[in-house]
Amino acid sequence: MPHLVSTETDLAQRGAGFQSITEAMDTTTAGGELLFHVMGALAQFERRLNAERSRAGIAAARRRGKHLERPPDLTPEKITHARR
Repeated sequence: MPHLVSTETDLAQRGAGFQSITEAMDTTTAGGELLFHVMGALAQFERRLNAERSRAGIAAARRRGKHLERPPDLTPEKITHARR
């Protein structure tokens, strides 16, 4: 989000704006700039909410005793064979 806002600010300082081809968003207008910032804030909120839900799910699984790590590629037999 900070990079997105700084890019948009840089464009505005150069006298340019952002206009989406697929959405009705044009940052050269007050309403378009508001929409741009609201959509960016909502996207950032959704990413953070997703991360919180993932962490909560992992914590709940660990409390239930689930083993969350990736299973080993080699079985003990394969390890013994490779050492020989």
